[in-house]
Amino acid sequence: MKRPLLPVLAAALSVAACGGSSSSGGIATPVTPNPSLSIDAANGQEAVRASYLAAVASGETAGLVGNSGLIADSGGSAVSKTRAQPGLSKPLSVAVSGVPIGPEVLPCDQSGSITVSGDLANPLTLSAGDVINIDADNCDDGLGEVIDGLISMTVDAFNGDLLSGLYDLTMLLDITNFQVTTADDVLMSNGDSTVTLNTLNSPAVSASVAGDSLSASSNSSTETLRNYSSLQTLDGRLTPAPYTMDSTGTLDSSELAGVVDYDTEVMFQGFDTDHPSSGELLVSGEMSSARLIALDAANVRIEIDNNGDGTVDDVIDT
Repeated sequence: MKRPLLPVLAAALSVAACGGSSSSGGIATPVTPNPSLSIDAANGQEAVRASYLAAVASGETAGLVGNSGLIADSGGSAVSKTRAQPGLSKPLSVAVSGVPIGPEVLPCDQSGSITVSGDLANPLTLSAGDVINIDADNCDDGLGEVIDGLISMTVDAFNGDLLSGLYDLTMLLDITNFQVTTADDVLMSNGDSTVTLNTLNSPAVSASVAGDSLSASSNSSTETLRNYSSLQTLDGRLTPAPYTMDSTGTLDSSELAGVVDYDTEVMFQGFDTDHPSSGELLVSGEMSSARLIALDAANVRIEIDNNGDGTVDDVIDT
């Protein structure tokens, strides 16, 4: 039996959760939270960079559920069309159709295994209350990554047809010690997420992600998102295809000296694989803030308010 979910899981976890740096994964939320960051001209650019990447990358958790036609670029190019690989266009429907009543152990190409289990009311579709478990045991498919850990999925609502790929699906995810080991890094993630995919009007699609906590770690950094949400849309019926992104959350990153809150006060908008051409992200710290403004698809402005009086104290164009 083919494992269409495996490459999707490994790829998504490597950039999902919190995108504070070029690599990410996850550990448990720190017991003692850091204080809020005092934002100024010296750290404002890094604060908005880390927050924007977290906002974009958190939305990619939707890729753990199925192919919505959206992919968030952790490099900052927002939402683009998925270049679907053979066998990955309908990973959810293929996985569901192969889930037996009891667990099935699937050997990986090189070593290790994936155990797929489920409790499905109807093996040909999804129903509220259905459960799918993906348990990786040091699975190596010769792709340069070894994955280990558990992702449990519980269906909250479903409407549509899996086989056609047209559906409105809400899935609850519980990610437990999900680790991706590469040649130069160990990426681990833990947390919860509620993912809603709507492909009923495909190629006009939307994906939303929300959760209480999602933590990530690599060899070089640790990030935790709390009370986070992200909504992305793409209308592939038009050329060029317009997209939107709206996101909010709290970021605790080892790359920052304190915790920040971020909120998309003006929805980001753009076309195809371009960076957003409009939109604003407000990053708030201890009696201070930094506002990221997309001036066009190539330029942004960062406005720093270092004392919380509502007056812009510094402007950074980049």
